[in-house]
Amino acid sequence: MIRSKLSGIALLYSLVFLFLSCNSSLYNIEKLGAIGDAETLNTTFIQKAIDKASANGGGTVIIPCGQFLTGALFLKNDVELHLEKGARLLGSTNRLHYGQDTAFALISADHQHHISITGQGIIDGQGAEVVKDLYKQLRSGRLNDDQYNIKRPREHSRPELVAFSECANISVSGVILKNSTSWVLTFRNSRQISVDSLTVESSVYWNNDGIDVVNCNGVLISGCHIDSADDGICLKSEGPIKGICENITVENCTIRSSASGFKIGTGSHGGFKNITVRNLFIYDTYRSAVAIECVDGGVLENIDVRNITAKNTGNAIFIKLGHRNKDGAVGSLKKVYIGNLYAEIPAGKPDIGYPLEGPLQKYPHNVFPSSITGLPGHLVENVTLENIEMVYQGGGNLETAFTDWRKLDEATENEAGYPEFSMFGELPVWGFYVRHVKGLKWQNVKISKNGSDYRPAMAFNQVDSLLIEGLTLLNDSVMPNLILKNVTGFSSKNIRLPYPDSKGIYTWN
Repeated sequence: MIRSKLSGIALLYSLVFLFLSCNSSLYNIEKLGAIGDAETLNTTFIQKAIDKASANGGGTVIIPCGQFLTGALFLKNDVELHLEKGARLLGSTNRLHYGQDTAFALISADHQHHISITGQGIIDGQGAEVVKDLYKQLRSGRLNDDQYNIKRPREHSRPELVAFSECANISVSGVILKNSTSWVLTFRNSRQISVDSLTVESSVYWNNDGIDVVNCNGVLISGCHIDSADDGICLKSEGPIKGICENITVENCTIRSSASGFKIGTGSHGGFKNITVRNLFIYDTYRSAVAIECVDGGVLENIDVRNITAKNTGNAIFIKLGHRNKDGAVGSLKKVYIGNLYAEIPAGKPDIGYPLEGPLQKYPHNVFPSSITGLPGHLVENVTLENIEMVYQGGGNLETAFTDWRKLDEATENEAGYPEFSMFGELPVWGFYVRHVKGLKWQNVKISKNGSDYRPAMAFNQVDSLLIEGLTLLNDSVMPNLILKNVTGFSSKNIRLPYPDSKGIYTWN
């Protein structure tokens, strides 16, 4: 009798445990058949866990300690993909495991909601090996790409690492993202996004942008460390529908890039509104620490950037209104504030020695200055620079390249060119170049250099309403130091130049 009762209780507990297990919101891929030996392809097991969790109303798919090889995966509604410490999700090195001519990302979601990737593990795309196999498949004719033997395979042929499209309520936190063949973490046409304490290490191939945000609303990127071959954090507005990026905050991040650190643009068809940036440390970056670009007809306004430290970057600030869309309307760029920025600009190439360096210029040049430029008849408007210090290493000389500051108007507009700090060629100043701007405030700006340069420090050309309240220029022996050409509505106080204003400032129309 006692044994019978015990057997009944044991059976009851077994049934309860089975019921709870069947209804658990945790789905460990190893228990579903996945093998973490870095060789077994686990795509089916992992996707089955994701599908089951979503079908049951949501849950957490666990990637345990181990090396789990997989092809393309698709996140579904209400699913958290959690990588435990010691877990490594490896992208298959077979390009065909990501689809045919247009590649799916290693992990993607389309029209899903309440999805997340969390944990302390690593997602490794094994991008260098994937690219090798991609070339093999292209040469064999199993895949098609008309550009692969001209320059490189197009971006659509190369799988991104993690990509979300038309999604809502997304969270990515804690994990390490490595070695993509293209963009690393991408959000397209999505809303309510949180990216926290993420690490990106990807410099194995071209277009390795760290984080790309395209036409998204309600984004917070915080506490991330990014080391990428292309732009570190980049906001874009592009695609068949002219969406915009708006209500976006980027804060407390460290960035290294063989392109630009924090960038708005290049794609700028719809535009950007209400962008807040705080507390970035940018280092060993080839192009600009901060680049703000509108060149495809969009509207860019209400940009607030503060507390930036940039060391060993090719350029500190690059602001450009262009007209790359030759047959479309010119966009607008206005209401930009940059405050509390410190930058050190070397004479040499800042990213030298990294696995994938930014491309060398095709012409000899000296150091490129920071710049704010619009177009004739289309002015950059209402820009404030406050508490800015830029320290240049110097070293510009006539033997490398020469342009005459007396011929300011001959500097190329390059209105349809790709927007980057080198697009104007050798400029006639070494520190700051401003052209086609209305409503510019400089407050407490300090510019210095440690070596010589044949060029003057600063030039303002075709500027309306220029206010300078506190400008200090050090170690500049070339006169004039400050050039004003066709500047209207100029007022100033507390300007400190190496020479008296009568010699240091040159004004003409």
